[in-house]
Amino acid sequence: MAIHDQKEIFGKKGDLFPDIIGQEKVKEQIKSAMIMGRHIIIVGQPGIGKTTLAKNIAKSLPDITINDCQFNCNPNHPICPSCKAKKAVEKKKIKGDERFIRIQGSPELTVEDILGDIDPIKALKFGSLSMEAFTPGKIFKANNGVLFFDEVNRCSEKLQNALLQVLQEGTATIGSYDVDFPANFIFIGTMNPEDVATEPLSSVFLDRFDLVYMGYPESDEMEIEIVKANGNSIEVAFEDNLLALVILFVRLLRESEKLQRHPGVRASIGLYERSQANAYLKGRKSVAFDDIKEAIVSVLSHRIELKPSIKYLQSPEDFVSKEFTDFVRHHPEFEEYESGCL
Repeated sequence: MAIHDQKEIFGKKGDLFPDIIGQEKVKEQIKSAMIMGRHIIIVGQPGIGKTTLAKNIAKSLPDITINDCQFNCNPNHPICPSCKAKKAVEKKKIKGDERFIRIQGSPELTVEDILGDIDPIKALKFGSLSMEAFTPGKIFKANNGVLFFDEVNRCSEKLQNALLQVLQEGTATIGSYDVDFPANFIFIGTMNPEDVATEPLSSVFLDRFDLVYMGYPESDEMEIEIVKANGNSIEVAFEDNLLALVILFVRLLRESEKLQRHPGVRASIGLYERSQANAYLKGRKSVAFDDIKEAIVSVLSHRIELKPSIKYLQSPEDFVSKEFTDFVRHHPEFEEYESGCL
């Protein structure tokens, strides 16, 4: 995608990412990077909206007309052999969100998954070195769109090296054919800084990106708004003051010096949903203190990780229970919601 096009799209005033509440500094950095055609990696804890933000970038892209082929060729500048060979090729119009191609990072992900591979059935028909036998990978399916690489730090060093050329030059060399294909896309990766069980990203690979750091919601009020917007609701009322206490408890856990992995926004959403469900099962019309208490350990204990100095003395379940008991002791108004209302 040409820089002048991205300047027109992302240089507009106003919020181009309406599905993300808050995060104004992050949004400005994204727009700045997109205007100049930069590749980015969004760094942040799970559940804070990295994927949603990437999808909003795709939604911001205008509708375009492309050739109906596996490479999403621009009709005026086709890149694949079939489009170049044919005078008349079927065309189709796609929206911005249809230009979003996702890759889930994994150590098992191969270069062939990204660039493409030879289809054995087609190879028998057309020959193993025929371009008709080549099946393009995700990179070419994202041509003229967004290639979203979730948890990019989970891919192998071999895969990182395979991506270097396309990130730097905008072309991919298919080794079996010794042919270069242009690959025109916006690359958006994500990375969880607290995830240590991943493949290290080389400095050479990281040098192709700008990193945008995305944190937890800036305030209690914003997190409450996010929870209400994204959490499921049933015919059970959840008092605003009670929900505020729940959110406060989760946010205080994030500040705990005993944790090396903290509960994200999904934890807040989980408590919001499970508390309603518990009240519903008891026939209540509004959430009570006991409904929240019953959900605390189930929702939170596996979403945290204790520091080594703590984990051998206390289980995550016991830690969450004790922290909640201490929190309630300092906020006695919490227990006043015995029947779902004051």
